[in-house]
Amino acid sequence: MAEDSLSHPALDKAAGEEFLQEAFQIILEEAVRKGTDVAEKVCDWREPQDLQKILDLEMRSSGEPRQRVLALCRDVIRYSVKTCHPRFFNQLFSGLDPHALAGRMITETLNTSQYTYEIAPVFVLMEEVVLKKLRELIGWGSGDGIFCPGGSLSNIYAMNVARYQRFPDSKRTGIWALPRLAVFTSQECHYSVQKGAAFLGIGTDNIYLVGVDERGKMIPADLEKQINKATSEGACPFFVNATCGTTVLGAFDPLADVADVCERHGVWFHVDAAWGGSALLSRRHRHLLHGIERADSVAWNPHKMLMTGLQCSAFLLRDSAGLLQRCHCANATYLFQTDKFYDMAYDTGDKTIQCGRKVDCLKLWLMWKANGTEGLEKRVDRAFEFTRYLADEIKKREGFQLVIEPEFINLCFWFVPPSLRGNQGCTDYWERLGKVAPAIKERMMKKGSMMVGYQPLGNKVNFFRQVVTNPAVIKQDLDFFLDEIERLGTDL
Repeated sequence: MAEDSLSHPALDKAAGEEFLQEAFQIILEEAVRKGTDVAEKVCDWREPQDLQKILDLEMRSSGEPRQRVLALCRDVIRYSVKTCHPRFFNQLFSGLDPHALAGRMITETLNTSQYTYEIAPVFVLMEEVVLKKLRELIGWGSGDGIFCPGGSLSNIYAMNVARYQRFPDSKRTGIWALPRLAVFTSQECHYSVQKGAAFLGIGTDNIYLVGVDERGKMIPADLEKQINKATSEGACPFFVNATCGTTVLGAFDPLADVADVCERHGVWFHVDAAWGGSALLSRRHRHLLHGIERADSVAWNPHKMLMTGLQCSAFLLRDSAGLLQRCHCANATYLFQTDKFYDMAYDTGDKTIQCGRKVDCLKLWLMWKANGTEGLEKRVDRAFEFTRYLADEIKKREGFQLVIEPEFINLCFWFVPPSLRGNQGCTDYWERLGKVAPAIKERMMKKGSMMVGYQPLGNKVNFFRQVVTNPAVIKQDLDFFLDEIERLGTDL
């Protein structure tokens, strides 16, 4: 009996294809069409305990009927946030590019791992072409790189490679043989710098926070001061992280001046351009990243402003002498045999700390093929134009107040309800204003009309941060956005 069962497939291919056809139709109708339809809700909010009851999350010993499984697919889509919706402004990513989506679907279907040429020949070649293109936009004629699972990992890779470059024996001997290392980054940097220092054993106490100006940009003179301070305290400065497009204000650090400081002190210069890197595609706006070509490494997330889809994060190096490979390789002979019949230089998997690695290049490559560099440039320029439009509209409206004039596409503002207008001199004014954004956010989510983020920053109370990256957005959506903020907050 057992022998007979092994003579036949354990999967019903015809039934599987039928299920996929129906599932794809649900995806197309519910996630793509309705998920991008401005007349539909951005989210169908449910409290966690209520959603737990609605969703049948239990996994049982016996399989369930096809129609039941398809119904579950509908439920998953229905109660998920529609990040492709024209009125989703909550994160630094949004929108849906059909070519990138096709690339993601092909990637999932082929289900390969990008570590060796033998198992991923197309994608090994494709990844290098895409990375080369990104390096060229930075201004490098050569270099290295890899796609990482997120910008945080790219920043952590940079820190690890910088440490290895300075102390190559540390890969073998560990942190015990090292001096106290010092990391330098601005007060407005991404929190992955803190996580990286903790993860790599450097320690968060050894991060020296550099002061910023009123726009959130790193002050190079204070960077020099902090490096000298660390040296005087017996630490070894080895890594400076500059940011292009800070998470909240969208600030760009003065890269050329930071590079001068790094060169004087012989410190690795990394640029976290995860958010702002895509401005390099715009001839009109690439000046924001002036000096990036002097960096030793760059993190860049096309899944944000370019709408490639999660995740697509490049870690790029100016070094072309194999530093990345030497830093991370383990030479596992069950993957990287030394007697392969092809050129092992195409086995790029040992450049990363991962073994299995998802293909992240296809969606970007396919989108680039379909839109061209000029099409992507227009996408970037359009985002800037929308931010300018919103900023100008805010200045015309009573009750709206910019936190700062936008330099990038982060639009930060307060909405001051009628009850607070003219009361700025009151002792509880800022405390009361800080409660407005959370209250409006709750109302919009329960209504499902739109989504936008808010946060405090330093001594500034909660304010909204609006970001438009979705080229499907039109002026009417932005007018609705401002009108809806006012509708939801007028009685507060």
